[in-house]
Amino acid sequence: MFRAAIATILCLFCASHAHADGAIARLITKSDQIRLDKYEETKRQAVDEARKGGTVSDVEQLDAILAKPSLAFSEDFDMVGNWQCRTIKLGKKPPLTVYDWFKCRVSDDGSGWMLEKTSGSQRTKGRFYTDSDKRLTYLGVDYVAGEKPMNYSAGPDNDQVGYAYRTGRNEFRIEFPAPARESLLDILELKR
Repeated sequence: MFRAAIATILCLFCASHAHADGAIARLITKSDQIRLDKYEETKRQAVDEARKGGTVSDVEQLDAILAKPSLAFSEDFDMVGNWQCRTIKLGKKPPLTVYDWFKCRVSDDGSGWMLEKTSGSQRTKGRFYTDSDKRLTYLGVDYVAGEKPMNYSAGPDNDQVGYAYRTGRNEFRIEFPAPARESLLDILELKR
């Protein structure tokens, strides 16, 4: 009973930072749900291709990212604020690309955390939803700098879905399975 009470409190806390009211079930597109259903298989294949075909330096960076533990999104972690962020593309051709650092910002509009990549040519904007105490689901859109971002569910060429994992005191990442272009898996790594 005590454990159930603690779990309930944690879920309520997480809900104050990311939607946890079942909204995602009403919002997620069928194609994005399929991407999440195949997440583990897609990630395995993408990591395998990246390790086989990436440069030694890029593979070392990828392995360091993937080796980080998955921590709880607990009360000592506030996502709001400015972040450095970089994209790592795994799978297809080229099999592994690690980009430079850009700028991202997370805000809280009172109903949850929202992410926006604010520099670089390829951008993302979206919202987090609670999946568990150690994983959030991200629904967003990709767009090019200078364009106005579409709303989520505008179409499979722009919609993004991924799982977010907290990896340190001031670090988290989002893993995007089967993005619309260029790779099998994208990782957006964020740190302060």
